[in-house]
Formats: sequence, structure tokens, C-alpha cells
Amino acid sequence: MAAPYGAPLLPAPSPAPVAVVSSQFCAPYAVPMTVTKKAMSLSGGDFVVTDANGADMLRVRGAVFSVHDRRVLHDAAGRPLVSIREKVFSMHNRWEVFRGDSNNASDLLFTVKKAAVLQLRTEVDVFLAGNTAQQACDFKIRGSYFERSCAFYIGYSNTMVAQITRKYTASNVLLGKDTFLVTVFPRVDYVFIAALVVILDEIHREKFDFDLITPLS
Repeated sequence: MAAPYGAPLLPAPSPAPVAVVSSQFCAPYAVPMTVTKKAMSLSGGDFVVTDANGADMLRVRGAVFSVHDRRVLHDAAGRPLVSIREKVFSMHNRWEVFRGDSNNASDLLFTVKKAAVLQLRTEVDVFLAGNTAQQACDFKIRGSYFERSCAFYIGYSNTMVAQITRKYTASNVLLGKDTFLVTVFPRVDYVFIAALVVILDEIHREKFDFDLITPLS
């Protein structure tokens, strides 16, 4: 079926489904997800992900006053889908994502790290659990999360699987909430993309906190 008139043109879908958490989260069409989080929260904010109709899809709550605590991404019914944990003492802000609410090595799905310690713009590498050598990333995120403008690619290719864009509304400004749109392309695991967005926000928040406490020379 042809896309509705006026609908944005998306890149061609990847040759095979991108199913990292589960193939059940791979829709045959583009999935628009609206992500809303509280700005300036001590824990990085409560994430709520809604669909095109405003219905809850996913939710993740941060742990107040805990920098290295886990974040667990739940579905609308409250079932844990993935747990996200930062590896302490890692130079590149390395994160690990596990199936469900597990933290066992056998349930590891993928790891994420910054491509470089110091960055002017966002560049993040994603390695699937089977990629133990980690000589080349399986997915890459590039852009500017600060500006809510990022693209998700397969490896070092130009094949895009998702993108982040800013979404402004008057109520968001008044309520102090940060809202942006994540478009997940056809046959791409939207829970996988949502988990990456949570990690992007944590990486950005830690940089923001560091900038606040670092004295000017």
C-alpha cells in the first residue's frame, strides 16, 4: 500500500529485519515513538514512550541519587523487557543491556560505548553480544543528541534504521518536560532503539553534570 499523501519519505528498509530484543518488536511499517521525560531530573528523568495515538508503549524510571543503578525498560503492562546497566570505571561510558530484568552474562543482548572520550558531537558504537572481538561496531549513532537530532545506522554503512528529531509543544515548555520524536524504520526492533535512546540520554546527562561541577580555568 502506498504511503499517505504528505507522509515523510523514509530510506529503504534494511535487507533483513533488525531484531535484537525480539522479532515481535519489528513492525512492517515505520513506528513513530514520542519520548517524554522530565527535564533536569536528579535521576535522568522518567521516560514515557507513546505511539502515534498517544497510548503508552514503553516506560523506564531512573533511580534517584544513584548514578550507576540499572534502568529497566517495561512495556505498557509493566513487564520488564530489557535492563540497562553502566559499567563502572569504563573510559568510554560503556553500557550493557540484558534481556528482561536480568544482569547475567548469558542474557546480554548488546553493549554500547562512546566512540571517543571527548566529543563535540554524538558518536556512539553498538556491539551485539555475539561480537566479542568488538573490532567493528554492529550499529552506530551519529548526530547531536543535545539538539535531539541523531541517526542510527547499521555499522559503518549509510543504511539508517531510526532517527531522532525535536518535538516542541507549548505544554512541554510550561511543564518542564523534554519531548522528542523517534522514528523507527520498517522491520527494525523498536525496543532496541528505545533502549539506545535511554543510554544516549544517560551519556548526555553525565556530560552535563560534569560540566556543571568542573570549575572554569
